[in-house]
Amino acid sequence: MKKTLLLALSFVVLVSACKKDDDDPATPTDPGSSDLAAAKQNAVANYAAMVHANYSDALLGGQVLKAAIDAFVAAPSANGFDLCKQAWLAARGPYGQTEVYRFYNGPIDDEDGPEGRMNAWPMDEVYVDYVVGDAAAGIINHPETYPVIDQDLIVSLNEAGGEANISTGYHAIEFLLWGQDLSAVSAGERPYTDYLTTGGTAANQDRRGAYLKACVTLLVEDLQSLVDAWAPGSSSNYRHGFEHGDVNTALTAMLQGMGFLSKGELAGERMEVAYNTQLQEDEHSCFSDNTHTDIHMNAKGIQNVYLGSYTRVDGSVVSGTSIKDVLTLVNSSLAQQTTDAIANATAQAMAIPAPFDQDILAGNPNREQVHTAILALKASGDRIAAAAAGLGLTIVIQ
Repeated sequence: MKKTLLLALSFVVLVSACKKDDDDPATPTDPGSSDLAAAKQNAVANYAAMVHANYSDALLGGQVLKAAIDAFVAAPSANGFDLCKQAWLAARGPYGQTEVYRFYNGPIDDEDGPEGRMNAWPMDEVYVDYVVGDAAAGIINHPETYPVIDQDLIVSLNEAGGEANISTGYHAIEFLLWGQDLSAVSAGERPYTDYLTTGGTAANQDRRGAYLKACVTLLVEDLQSLVDAWAPGSSSNYRHGFEHGDVNTALTAMLQGMGFLSKGELAGERMEVAYNTQLQEDEHSCFSDNTHTDIHMNAKGIQNVYLGSYTRVDGSVVSGTSIKDVLTLVNSSLAQQTTDAIANATAQAMAIPAPFDQDILAGNPNREQVHTAILALKASGDRIAAAAAGLGLTIVIQ
């Protein structure tokens, strides 16, 4: 897994008094005013509601994926395999928007958080299953070493011996559905017959099915734990402490997630590394050619938090007081600058087409759009850091 600096920093979000923008001609609201205090508290409460709704949608996507996989493994067919792939792609939409809730030692990526077994990447696929040139590769094809494939096994093996030794999560499922992507014009083309126990292709088809089921079951359990952590009405979960603790600490966390995702993670780890190396192995969803959607949804998540609005998969909207509203009370010029930077970054990210592994290659006309989006996301991260400073807060964005 490409780890961020977050855990090493242990949520280095120092709530400090920072100098406001000197070039803002507007008269700022007194940071101690009742209007500002109420806006801050309302923004934190609205954020918590958004997080719960977003994780609930991600859980629903995981449950649909699990139902499709369970049905397919029980009776493998070409149509069932396609339904699994469609469900995986659909599940990635809401999950991609949740990644802005990371990078501050919250329930997703604190010391005990499940992020490392949910969305770790890049994945060395030879660790799990066969690859071209090595039909006996992977955990699946070594029953003598791993006689029983279950959740405990795949968790114990995740990142064992190296960060690329990924055995769980969305991308392990992705590989088991698509296989290696060996084509410039399509995603991976694993045949559904890899799961047929009679007359199938490859070997250990029953073990492959067991592995796929263990992965998706674990994924759903981890998503449920995040929904529970942010559920309303509890007096002991993470959300309760987040909403009822120090409001500036909560606002710092919100801005930390936005800023680090924009500059350090999305622009840096997920895009610039692949842009520089031009290697398929460095893209996020390399088996399904879904990296462009990952980028789109990550950028959308940042904008969701800033504007205080999340559109659920059923079309309903969770919205309320936003960081933009709070910032406008303090420094309206800075608020508008931040709005514009995030809007531009979102638009530039959304303009990246599929497939990303071809976009990054020298000579591809879309390569420049990837670079433009990287620069816009970095600028957005810088502007989010300036917004935090305008509120008297400090965040780490790379």
